[in-house]
Amino acid sequence: MEELPFGIGSGLVLKSNSSTGGTDLLSYIIRSYKPHYQASSLIVSVDIIIVTLNVIFFRDIEIGLYSAITIYLMGKMIDIIFEGVNFTKTMFIISDKYEKIAEEVGKQVNRGSTGIYAKGMYTDEEKMMLLCVGSRNEISKIRQIASKIDRKAFIIISNAREAYGKGFKKE
Repeated sequence: MEELPFGIGSGLVLKSNSSTGGTDLLSYIIRSYKPHYQASSLIVSVDIIIVTLNVIFFRDIEIGLYSAITIYLMGKMIDIIFEGVNFTKTMFIISDKYEKIAEEVGKQVNRGSTGIYAKGMYTDEEKMMLLCVGSRNEISKIRQIASKIDRKAFIIISNAREAYGKGFKKE
């Protein structure tokens, strides 16, 4: 029987609220006191500390680099097991042409946007900022729309852990 790609097995064990007895056990102990921490982040952090100490004491940088890559991939696989592959993205768009951008986003991507009143602290100028939430593909299309309408638009894209409501997860 072939082994599962690294991290999938750990992700499945963690998702069933179990432990392999390794660094994930330490992550469970930490999460019992700090439940808002992500299991994958804690496991990756502990593993990085262990690998760093290994590199310092045994002076084998090559093994440390390979281990760092493996730890990173394992953390990503655990995140995929917990969160799925459909990560939600958030986009903030600051533009004088916000109305046209919002209209085109609604037409072309079938996503709504929310206008938020904002004030530029450097210019002391009041502006409207659009907030859009969508998948990676949708956010890419929204960015293209905004850039095409206003080349001077200021755009921020970040990861959103979860989104609930119309067009997203239902509780």
